[in-house]
Amino acid sequence: MAPRPVRAAVGGAWINCQVCQGDLFRERDVKLNSFGMEFMKMAWADESATGLICWRCGYVHLFVNPEISLYWAE
Repeated sequence: MAPRPVRAAVGGAWINCQVCQGDLFRERDVKLNSFGMEFMKMAWADESATGLICWRCGYVHLFVNPEISLYWAE
């Protein structure tokens, strides 16, 4: 199944791409691996972030803020 584009906001402010100013993204979870946790074979316990990949240029934006809101694009 192909990913659907989303729009995103944090605290009521819409997010635009830092590179091309696009406003459509593909969303995915990203693990923020650390050397220590990798070394101890516990990478599964590392923190996660929301990755927004710009639909137009492919730049990846990372958000750890849990208050990010995603909306299906029309």
